[in-house]
Amino acid sequence: MSEIQNKVVIITGASSGLGEATAQRLAERGAKLMLAARREDRLEELVAKIEQAGGTAQYQITDVIQKDQVDALAEATKAAYGRVDVLVNNAGLMPLSPLDEAKIDEWDQMIDVNIKGVLYNIAAVLPIMREQKSGHIINISSVAGHKVFPAGAVYCATKFAVKAISEGIRLEADGEIRSTNISPGAVATELTNTISHDDTAENVGKMYEVAIDADAIARAITFAIEQPDDVDINEIIVRPTKQAL
Repeated sequence: MSEIQNKVVIITGASSGLGEATAQRLAERGAKLMLAARREDRLEELVAKIEQAGGTAQYQITDVIQKDQVDALAEATKAAYGRVDVLVNNAGLMPLSPLDEAKIDEWDQMIDVNIKGVLYNIAAVLPIMREQKSGHIINISSVAGHKVFPAGAVYCATKFAVKAISEGIRLEADGEIRSTNISPGAVATELTNTISHDDTAENVGKMYEVAIDADAIARAITFAIEQPDDVDINEIIVRPTKQAL
């Protein structure tokens, strides 16, 4: 039997991109999914697709910057399946721009979603995992959490924070909770759609010409989850072969 069979997995940002690809791959391997995002129509379509293929999935409309909604997500998952084995903290934004542009609203949005949203989800599932004495938290960081680049200072800061949070989980886990930090490079998703600075959008567009499919990250997430309980994959960086950054 697969190590993933019957594991209960929450995936945030599940309505598209990495979250959607991960949901489909884990469902094929027998995971029981709770899919979270803001776009209900996308979630409904994804759940229907998974169920038609014989998988198990439910959804919960969730804005990760709203702590009450995040708490409700964890509670709904436990009510539906009795436990929470894995959290895939995937929801994120990347509205890149130079600091001189002072796009304060975008900075606030990135901090809220990319850092506070990650923390809210961790806070919601930790008590459940502690009670079970087992669990696995997978945070989606970025190569931007390892290297800073022009127009990426604030985004990079949020992803460095995610990397630090992932390591903090590992250090405080007491052997009960696994922690995995996954850092994608250029991946073909909707992430670049939030870039409002024209020059930056053009530059990023050129870099993303080599972007890999979202399923590449889904495979990395699957690899981390399917390890035996005594194996903790702490860090995975996945780039297109041709990506320089």
